[in-house]
Amino acid sequence: MKLICIGRNYTKHIQELENERPEEPVVFLKPDTAILLKKQPFFIPDFSDDVHHEVEVLVKINRVGKHIDKKFAHKYYNEIGLGIDFTARDLQAKLKEKGLPWERAKAFDGAAVIGNWIDKSDVENINAFHFSLEKNGVLAQQGNTSHMLWKIDELVEYVSKYFTLKIGDIIFTGTPAGVGKVIVNDKLKGFIEDREMFSIIVK
Repeated sequence: MKLICIGRNYTKHIQELENERPEEPVVFLKPDTAILLKKQPFFIPDFSDDVHHEVEVLVKINRVGKHIDKKFAHKYYNEIGLGIDFTARDLQAKLKEKGLPWERAKAFDGAAVIGNWIDKSDVENINAFHFSLEKNGVLAQQGNTSHMLWKIDELVEYVSKYFTLKIGDIIFTGTPAGVGKVIVNDKLKGFIEDREMFSIIVK
């Protein structure tokens, strides 16, 4: 299984990091070793002093597909979830300066939180549902899939041009504005609408 991540998919997040708005989705991968094990804390790595949370809607692929047309994309996933793309922002900035890949800043061990899964029919509209992240009981990030530059089915179509999608692959669909630094003992909870999808502690 692979984790396929989309960057710069929300305008306000692009603006907060002063990035250029892309003409097509920004794609990078995380290995399965990046997945934070269930009920385990997230440990801040010793190579970064500025790890940020980025809450994201997740899509779990349920069949093999290549060159998927957008009109058929909905058939390739039944479940959606919520997770965090942890990012070593200080390391990422150095890599971006040199035009180097981001993986060391985004694909390290534990950098991918994968919460619970729900059936996509549990949300009224896959292209317009609310999600959020609380840090220590305070709202830190909130987004709505209606604000995605590329909606879920468009991402499935785009990604499948380059990578064969396999059962169990997960697409991280991008983060909204409000990313921020985590510190030891932070408690992070993610929600789709009012449903709690994950809860983790930072160590």
